[in-house]
Amino acid sequence: MPRMSCRWLILFLASGACHRSSEQGQSAPATDSNLASNACSPLSSSRSQTPTGLLQLCRGDPQNPLGAARTFYDEGQYSDALACAARACAFSPDDPQAHSERAAALAALGQLEDAQLAYSRALAINPDHLDALLGAAHLYAVRLPSSRERDELAVAYSERGLALAQLQRDQEMAGAFALLSAMAFNDLGESPQALDRAEQVLHVEPDNGDARYERAMALFELCRFSEARRAFSSLLSDPDRRAHANHQLGLLYEREGNFRQADTYFARARQLAPEDFHESSLPSADAFRSEIDKALAELPADMLRDLRGIPVVAEDIPAEKDLLSVEPPLSPTILGLFRGPPLGEPCTTSDGPCRSVALYRRNLARAARDRDELAKQIRLTLLHEIGHLRGEDDLELAARGLE
Repeated sequence: MPRMSCRWLILFLASGACHRSSEQGQSAPATDSNLASNACSPLSSSRSQTPTGLLQLCRGDPQNPLGAARTFYDEGQYSDALACAARACAFSPDDPQAHSERAAALAALGQLEDAQLAYSRALAINPDHLDALLGAAHLYAVRLPSSRERDELAVAYSERGLALAQLQRDQEMAGAFALLSAMAFNDLGESPQALDRAEQVLHVEPDNGDARYERAMALFELCRFSEARRAFSSLLSDPDRRAHANHQLGLLYEREGNFRQADTYFARARQLAPEDFHESSLPSADAFRSEIDKALAELPADMLRDLRGIPVVAEDIPAEKDLLSVEPPLSPTILGLFRGPPLGEPCTTSDGPCRSVALYRRNLARAARDRDELAKQIRLTLLHEIGHLRGEDDLELAARGLE
């Protein structure tokens, strides 16, 4: 069984509450599927090559380049680690550990596309190689920008590794895989699974800051707001996680209508992590309604026809009864919501329209940096909800770029 080198212990200790951002921007806005956002900058993309574009020679033991690669990596000498791992791959092209060591060095140097290929090669040789599974899971769950496909790959690798580590009674590796699963499940909006994996880590490591944060996020997404507030409050003194904890507490106070207290927490989050949180410009109710009407007027004729008689309403934030109308609950950060059955299904009610679309002013404003971006996000959210009106589910909409 491959050893769990100290690189992974260092990796997890150093990761803190760093969370990556989505390819679309800082907030990875959700519509009516549960999505959590991350924001963590990758390591420097410094190259490990000489000015001629060639790898330097391995400076370690020429008879044991794999051991040299491990030593150099653990010492933080990633260029040397890469050179020796490449030599090990040349000597033993069918050794998954050699390719995993090369992938780890590439990832540390910011060469993430090459790292993806190296991990893929290691796992093609041995799909059960724990070191490669852990490295690949971390690459997709933390280092690369968030997307549904990457998050799904992270889950696939981490869950496979978790099952194998448990079979081998490797508690340390199992904890590392469970933590990555919690992160990826939260990113996918699969909060019950994220909560389970985070609590699995905390059962063994009650002070694990990353697991505490993922648990808090899962509780928030599951609309267990009192528990989430306690969980985030306990992270306010954590230097690696306090910015995100302040932001989440702002969201919780906003839900209560305590906007002054919410603004205090939001401002503190921006001060602590200006690269992750921007000051949103909240449009007035009239201005927001005007943007919605403009987006409606620009819809194609077939969509306007489908929306005939269906109110499109502006609301501040999602009501708790709407969030709890499905199991598991919808995310409190959804940007919009389609209520009612899709077209073609029976639709009757004695209390107003049985179908409606809601767009949420505060959540949408947070997802945009300026008025132009807000207009684009309103249109995207409206198209997403029309997709639900027409019977599409979240996976179908994500496949069309309407996540």
